[in-house]
Amino acid sequence: MRSTTFALLLATTLLGGTSAALAADGATLYKTKTCVACHGAEGNKPIMPAYPKLAGQNAQYLITQMTDIKSGTRANGQSAAMKGVMHLVSDEEIAAIADYLSSLQ
Repeated sequence: MRSTTFALLLATTLLGGTSAALAADGATLYKTKTCVACHGAEGNKPIMPAYPKLAGQNAQYLITQMTDIKSGTRANGQSAAMKGVMHLVSDEEIAAIADYLSSLQ
């Protein structure tokens, strides 16, 4: 497990996991960081068929994907579309967004 991913998961756990405050922050961040533009208002209706549905996805998986795209470790498929946005998202915000998305159906 990457140390960054582990640190984010540990921080999320120490903050109470899927607490209401963290989920509310994740919902706001999902909108303000423009995730909604490509993945849909509830994370389940992406604008392009090749873009993933994010609602209900495992939080650790989401953290790993966003972190890898941000760092450039993942540079395949549709990740180029996200690369231009991910530099605007901090590691703490990534964890909050992932936690929020994993709570959706």
